[in-house]
Amino acid sequence: MKKTERVAGIVAEFASHSGNGTNPYLVGYLECFNAGLYYEAHDVLEDLWLRQGRAHPDYAFHKGLIQLAGGFVHLRLHYLNPDHPKHGRRLAPACRLLMLASENLRPYPPCHLGVDVAKAIRLAEETVVVAGEKDSLKNPWDPSRIPMLDHSFSTDRERR
Repeated sequence: MKKTERVAGIVAEFASHSGNGTNPYLVGYLECFNAGLYYEAHDVLEDLWLRQGRAHPDYAFHKGLIQLAGGFVHLRLHYLNPDHPKHGRRLAPACRLLMLASENLRPYPPCHLGVDVAKAIRLAEETVVVAGEKDSLKNPWDPSRIPMLDHSFSTDRERR
């Protein structure tokens, strides 16, 4: 399945939420992120972000959330394959992406478009701190403790 088809399927699943003013791309991103599907979360929001362009007022907000998911893609891949020649070197890039995410999210209010931005920034920064210094990076990601991003809109999955 192509990336565009995969993204369209995820967005279609959450399109019913667009009636209450919630963007289905954002809902899809949050659902994927909170399920530990960081690559999918990244792709869903990136699709919207690329279409909106730099002039959109939420350009940096979406970019920050995309970078947050990207950082966790790196952490998850490293966790699953620490000795792999490529995945074993993903901790430093993960930390860089998480700090960029924090920088891009910081200009937005603590709650923006229903997303707890303050918590997203804390998650990014605390993950980098836990990862440690450059010379002794350790992976803080653990599948038994998937990080969650809070939001103020409900989804069908939450109502079940």
